[in-house]
Amino acid sequence: MSTASPYQRTILAELANLTVRQPAVLQALIGPRQVGKTTLARQLMASAEMPSVYASADAPLPPGPEWVETAWLQAELRASAAAGPVLLVLDEVQKVRGWSETVKRLWDRRQADGPDIRLLILGSSSLLLQAGLSESLSGRFFLHRCPHWSFSECRAAFGWTLTQWIYFGGYPGSVRFSDHVDQWKQYVSDSLVETVLARDVLQLQRVAKPALLRHLFLLAAAYPAQILSFNKMLGQLHDAGNTTTLAHYLTLLEAAFLVTGLPSFARGPVRRRASSPKLVLWNNALISALGSPSFDEAPALPEWWGRLVENAVGSHLLNGLPRAAFTVSYWRKDRHEVDFIVERGAALWAVEVKSGRGRKAAGLDVFRRRYPECRPMVIGGEGMPLETFFQTPPTVLFGGAS
Repeated sequence: MSTASPYQRTILAELANLTVRQPAVLQALIGPRQVGKTTLARQLMASAEMPSVYASADAPLPPGPEWVETAWLQAELRASAAAGPVLLVLDEVQKVRGWSETVKRLWDRRQADGPDIRLLILGSSSLLLQAGLSESLSGRFFLHRCPHWSFSECRAAFGWTLTQWIYFGGYPGSVRFSDHVDQWKQYVSDSLVETVLARDVLQLQRVAKPALLRHLFLLAAAYPAQILSFNKMLGQLHDAGNTTTLAHYLTLLEAAFLVTGLPSFARGPVRRRASSPKLVLWNNALISALGSPSFDEAPALPEWWGRLVENAVGSHLLNGLPRAAFTVSYWRKDRHEVDFIVERGAALWAVEVKSGRGRKAAGLDVFRRRYPECRPMVIGGEGMPLETFFQTPPTVLFGGAS
């Protein structure tokens, strides 16, 4: 299957527009590894009507602040020669020691009397990149999010069916291997999972028990879209420490766009932080690559396929709903459960996924009696067709109420 498509993601137009229209603000792009952030930057460089300089800090040993200084000097030289604006792209900048302070100093100098440098910084660790932005560059940046590829994008770029996307997920670089499932699994495991864990989590964070973090990720991949108490996790993990350690490691995995532990829904500003998390992986490839069912077998296994479908719904919400405006959780009371709860201000939606496996039917009704203001949304079965849901941006699905 060819991947030689000149496909351009919709975020490219936004990047290009703001790079030209908002020169007083630097642009920051965060997102998972291998979803095309660097490709987007190169497409922006090719389409921009200005010279450009590109530098990447994605090296085994993190560089120091002189790396930023050197790239900036190159951009200044290009700007002087061109007598006009220059686009500077700093890739994986969160790996650079002291990057935010250096960028702040150079950016403020540029604002005062320096050449017209338009800056785009990229990063695959939301935790580190956003920390640097908020600590040193407050008010100086516009943050863009580059999520995992949606079904609509994979269908447009690669001609994928919904079944293919639910199983193989949305890593564009892995598409070339999808005709040979064993090779595809090896590629995702070695080139994606191990790289993210080694370079974006373990190398850049203080992790006292790296083996435990890996085992936690593998446990999440084995239990997609399932609610697991921390005590149950402790029982299945060797050298698991305590629940605080597991909660912290889940936060690190979320910052690398791998796994999120959704909280239990509760009204009010204080949520039940100690509730059992519902494990949702941000890309179904992370599940299928580490699981045993093949592409031909998985759709015929109702329980497993149902988990893949439900996880795909959860990942569609996580990838498509900005955290500043939306909150995603789940709800469970006694034997009753609602798969996902979406909140935006006072607006509330209860999302139930029907995927073919035997499921409880009363959870949605019980939740609606408790919270009559909620809007129900049934995905699959007699509800909204799966294709319709996955082809529609979540901001459109959940953006109509105030």
